[in-house]
Amino acid sequence: MNLISYNENKLPVEDLETIGLAAGGQLLLNVDDLKALLSGRRTGLLQLHNLQAENVHIKTLDAKISLAPDENGKLDLLIHPVYRKAVTPSFLEDNEAELLQKGEVENFQKITIDDKGNKKELLVEYDADTREFIVSDTEKILAPDMVNGEFLTPAQKENYRKGKQVELPDHTIFNYSGKDIHGIRSNKIALIASILIDGGLSYALYKGLNALFNKKRDAKEAEKLSPGYHNAVKDMQNQTSTAFSKFTRTDLAEEQSR
Repeated sequence: MNLISYNENKLPVEDLETIGLAAGGQLLLNVDDLKALLSGRRTGLLQLHNLQAENVHIKTLDAKISLAPDENGKLDLLIHPVYRKAVTPSFLEDNEAELLQKGEVENFQKITIDDKGNKKELLVEYDADTREFIVSDTEKILAPDMVNGEFLTPAQKENYRKGKQVELPDHTIFNYSGKDIHGIRSNKIALIASILIDGGLSYALYKGLNALFNKKRDAKEAEKLSPGYHNAVKDMQNQTSTAFSKFTRTDLAEEQSR
């Protein structure tokens, strides 16, 4: 899961203004893209304007953006353009790359050796929007402790980190995806993930989720949310922490109005 990692007040607004994603100090991003950005993920595909690079002026460019802190903690803006041709990672076999690009498989788990001789497990996906292979270190993927009020087993957490599907007793199915704007896909349109932090629960409400890989879903079934989900919503409402982001407060307000 991806909790809000960055403070909106720390965003490089001037850089965003130069590419047409902010004006007069105000952001011109939709809620999902802004939430993705602040959670350390990539946005959806955006149209950027007036890019300057080494005396080259690019009037418009389709790209995704993300943030990365520099050595001083300042947030740098990263641009992920649409490549003409995907560059295959050295640790990926040609047939594996082809399967990913054709959309026949969702991901691959690969074991590599880092500079210190340690084994590292990587989750490899393919982003057809930008023609780019997305590589995630599975050890750095944060698995939720609970989803819809159900505790995940160690095996379920491990499967989540490996990009495999996890199914709950309420028939909610979900899995991690580093290329998805929400960072998670599901057979349901919404779910609530929770993680234990310092003895308390921190919640993340996911809404408008994309369907599972290569699986169509019935709209009515996808909108049928379990009692566990609604109980988790109530738990969030009863949470007195002031650490909730404005996104969470907005989402809860919408849930209360239903």
